[in-house]
Amino acid sequence: MFYAGAYDASAYPPQEKHLTAEILRIHPTEPEPERIDRVVQSLSQGNVAALPTDTFYGLAVDPVNLRAVDRIYEIKTRARHKPLSLLISETAQAWNLARDLDSAFDRLAERFWPGPLTVVVKAGARLPLRVTANTGNVAIRVPDSMIARAVIEKLALPITATAANLRGMPECTDAHYVRAQLAEQIPLIVDGGPTPRNLPTTIVDLSGGGNHWMILREGAIPTHEIALTLQH
Repeated sequence: MFYAGAYDASAYPPQEKHLTAEILRIHPTEPEPERIDRVVQSLSQGNVAALPTDTFYGLAVDPVNLRAVDRIYEIKTRARHKPLSLLISETAQAWNLARDLDSAFDRLAERFWPGPLTVVVKAGARLPLRVTANTGNVAIRVPDSMIARAVIEKLALPITATAANLRGMPECTDAHYVRAQLAEQIPLIVDGGPTPRNLPTTIVDLSGGGNHWMILREGAIPTHEIALTLQH
């Protein structure tokens, strides 16, 4: 059964129109290094790229490039007070992006990463305020996606992970539907085949500290699994 926000091909057939984005096919489990290099080169130039994660396709930019970050807000017509979530390639990178990480974070990361869990924590001083939308918090996760992790490792930076869809339109689980929505908005779409899930990530807020936690959105990981993991 499809999540209500997933892109159902029968309900939303691709529209015929002039498409401008380059479609770059990359193997989902054995990403070709030279093709990962092409994605990283585009991101390094300040471009927005759509690529698959383990949930939906996402819009990736270099989060340090504020012009590129602004472009995502423009494409999504996203409210500026909403921060962008970030993808990292391994848990250790979280310590460079966040502060005051506690045992609750350690337990969640060990149990669910790589996977469809986004964790909201206090942002470290190195992150641009525009990425955190001046909230003081950052949402991070390690995706179970070889393509995304390969791009992050080669770029040597986290990448943004907001869903690759227009405001009011469904999230996309296939590159063809990303193209139907965004081909005239972005220069590069990575086709890694259909994503393995059609549910969003579960979002857990740990920013309160003291091992306090709150579910902001239940998605691919049920709340009871989070609760069991965080039991003292």
